[in-house]
Amino acid sequence: MKPRRFAIVISSIAIFALALCAGAHTIARASSPALDAETREMARRMFKQLVEINTTESVGSTTKAAEAMAAWFRGAGFDDTDVQILSPDSRHGNLVVRIHGTGARPPILFISHLDVIEARREDWSTDPFQFIEKDGYFYGRGTADVKDGDAILITDFIRLKKEGYRPDRDLILALTADEEGGTDNGVVWLLKNHRELIDADFVVNPDAGNFELDNGKKSLVGIQASEKLYQDFELKVTNKGGHSSLPTPDNAIYQLADGLARLQQFQFPFELNDVTRAYFARMADLTGGDTGADMKAIIQVPADSAAIDRLAKTPYYNARMHTTCVPTRLAGGHANNALPGSATANINCRILPGHTSDEIRETLVKVVNDSEISITPVISNGAGSSANPPAKLRPDVIGAVEKVTAEMWPNVPVVPVMDSGASDSSITRSAGYASYGLAGVFIDINDDRSHGRDERIPVTSFYEGVDFYYRLIKAFSSK
Repeated sequence: MKPRRFAIVISSIAIFALALCAGAHTIARASSPALDAETREMARRMFKQLVEINTTESVGSTTKAAEAMAAWFRGAGFDDTDVQILSPDSRHGNLVVRIHGTGARPPILFISHLDVIEARREDWSTDPFQFIEKDGYFYGRGTADVKDGDAILITDFIRLKKEGYRPDRDLILALTADEEGGTDNGVVWLLKNHRELIDADFVVNPDAGNFELDNGKKSLVGIQASEKLYQDFELKVTNKGGHSSLPTPDNAIYQLADGLARLQQFQFPFELNDVTRAYFARMADLTGGDTGADMKAIIQVPADSAAIDRLAKTPYYNARMHTTCVPTRLAGGHANNALPGSATANINCRILPGHTSDEIRETLVKVVNDSEISITPVISNGAGSSANPPAKLRPDVIGAVEKVTAEMWPNVPVVPVMDSGASDSSITRSAGYASYGLAGVFIDINDDRSHGRDERIPVTSFYEGVDFYYRLIKAFSSK
């Protein structure tokens, strides 16, 4: 998962209806009862165990984490046939767990990844693979992305099992490998090799969407129903090189830099769709002032170009109006005293829905405008790499989220959103499953440390997440 504050509203009709129901962004005290001591302790122990199992691609193992979590399920009385570890090799294990229901309705699939991004001890003030509680936060790699979601879902599945809860549909949990990178994305692999085990009516993913805290106040419950397409391109120049004492104008690094400079000056066309148009319409009144006026101006037909330019200066708004392509890595040369024989750059693109990577490559070729600079897509089979249509805003899904949110956090609005990051929901959507991201854990909009130094989440937010998902699962699986 990538940072969670990437919201765009997806349906004007739904949004204004939600606004009437939820009210303005006022804050009310959470009405949910405290978790019992046994549940809190189980959730904390499980969370700690997950964080302290290294699941990075370089040296870690999701299989080890899957085995540890499978032991929790078996200890809670799950049959071996309903707790399966499946993997393409010894290091990239995926855990699939099922609670059987009455079969009155088709199953729900919950997905959450076990792997985490790399973390170096020298970059952190604490050991990234030691679970630490201090100052009201849980620290450790994966606390926000997304071992919190793993621990929450495991805890609640076990709670439901111990209660003898009989849902009206099967509940499936898939804890997977390689969302953050690598070649063995667990959702892709399961869909290809064991689709019958995870086939479902719809998918819920705590690694997407955004539950926003603003200066300690709960301001938004965002349910992700769409996301941008992720695509990398390699730009490369190759020439004969030579001795550095005899420089020539066709230096590969100069040539690549010229192409990148042309890309720097280019902006993809302004574009709104039903999703982004509704977002700016809603935010215009909430934001107010000159920025709110600009938001109103860009949703007009034709849009006000000056207002577009002003809003585009804010990266958050710019990403909602344009496809973006930026260089993220550079390499060139082979010796300090030799002209470079080659130079390369990685260009990372986040593509608005409705456009393909081939289309974006064609645009890059025109913008770079140099036949000697090759532009090659970098193939990925992971999160965000497949074009995926927005999920429909199903009343049963949205209604359940609204119900639980109103119970726990009255007056906090539920808003369907689009992520500009990438998650495994893109894979399930492209496979034909309506997929919804629900973080479940409130994180301050100015303190999202996913993928960063000293990753952390608020302790109270974690336990609220356990309660939220427990209620939500029941709301999804009973009348």
